[in-house]
Amino acid sequence: MEELKTEFPALNGQTYLNTASSGLLSKTLFNWRREHENDLLNNGADFSVRKQIPEDTRAAVARFFNAHIDEVALIPNVSFGINTILEGLPKGQKVLMLKDDYPSLLWPIETRDFNVCYASISENLETSIAEAFKKHRPDIFVFSVVQWLSGVKMDLKFLKELKTQYPNVLFMADATQYMGTEIFNFQDSAIDVFGGSGYKWMLSGFGNGLMLIKKSAQKHIFPQTIGFNSAKTFDSLATDTSFVKHFEPGHQDTFNYGSLQQGVLQAEHYTMQAIETKIKDISAYAKERFVALNLLDNTTKNRNVHSSIFNLKCDMVVFKNLMSQNIICSPRGGGVRVSFHYYNKLADVDKLINVLEL
Repeated sequence: MEELKTEFPALNGQTYLNTASSGLLSKTLFNWRREHENDLLNNGADFSVRKQIPEDTRAAVARFFNAHIDEVALIPNVSFGINTILEGLPKGQKVLMLKDDYPSLLWPIETRDFNVCYASISENLETSIAEAFKKHRPDIFVFSVVQWLSGVKMDLKFLKELKTQYPNVLFMADATQYMGTEIFNFQDSAIDVFGGSGYKWMLSGFGNGLMLIKKSAQKHIFPQTIGFNSAKTFDSLATDTSFVKHFEPGHQDTFNYGSLQQGVLQAEHYTMQAIETKIKDISAYAKERFVALNLLDNTTKNRNVHSSIFNLKCDMVVFKNLMSQNIICSPRGGGVRVSFHYYNKLADVDKLINVLEL
C-alpha cells in the first residue's frame, strides 16, 4: 500500500480522519468515471453495453461478500433499500431496534405501522439485546453493525448465537459504517438482510449501495416497488419480476453502480485481509492513546469489540482547532468523531494526539 498518497490525492496537505462521514475518491475510480463519461460523450448511449455494468457489479458484490447472485440488489442508497424492505413486510409486527441508532433505520420504522421496542447501546450492548429478546420476543431485529455516533461494533459471533436461539426472527442490518472494513461472509452470518451505502468505507462515491437478502428471508418480504427493468424484456409480465429486481425499477445509473464495482475491485486489489489487519492495528493503537488521555466514555473504553470510529470527549473549540491544523473530522453527538481507514497510518494518530495535547 505504498502508493496510497498517490492513489488518494486528498491525503496530501491534510490528515483525513473522516471516512465515517465520507470516503475519499481514488485516482483509479476517477479515471474509470472519466472514461465512462467520455464514452457517453463521444459515442452516445449503447444500452446493450451499459446494461451489462449493473450485472457485472452484482457479480462483483456477490463474490466480495460471499452471497448468491440472486440475493444481491443494487440500490442508490441504503435508505431507499430499507424503505423498500419495510414496504414489503406485513404490518403490525414487533420490531426491536437500538435506541439512538441511525435515523435512516429508526424513522422508517417508527413512522410505519410496527410495534416498536428498544434495547440500549452501552458497554453491555449484547447483554442488553439478549434481555430485550427475552422480554419483547420481536419478529424483526433491526440494527447497525457499527454505530455511527460512537463506533460501537456489534459482536457478530453473538449474533450467530442469538440467531440459533431465535431462528424465526428476521435480522436486518445497516452495514454502511462496516462493509469494506473487514472480511464478511454473508452466507455464514446470522444476518438475513444486509445493506449499506457505498460512499463511506467502500470508497465508491455517492449514489450507490447494496442490499443482500437471503433466499430464506425473501419468502417473507413482498416488495411493492416495480417498473421497467424489473422484468427482462418489454414483453415480460409484471409477475415475471425476480425478487431483487423489485429494488431496481427503471433505467439504472451505470455511472454510480459501476463506481461500486470499482470500489470492490480496489478492495480486492489491496486484499481484504490486508485492509482488515491495517484498520485493526490503527484502531487498537488509537484506542490505547485515547484511553491514556481519558478521551473515551465507558461505552467505548470498556468494550473488547470496537470499530475504527471514535467519539472523543472534546468540544467545538477543540474541533475548530483540529480543523485549523488540517485534521479533518466531524462534530457528532456532543463530541468530535474521528475515523481511520486503510489509507491512514499510525502517524496520523500521533499527529491528532499532538494537537489534542496542546
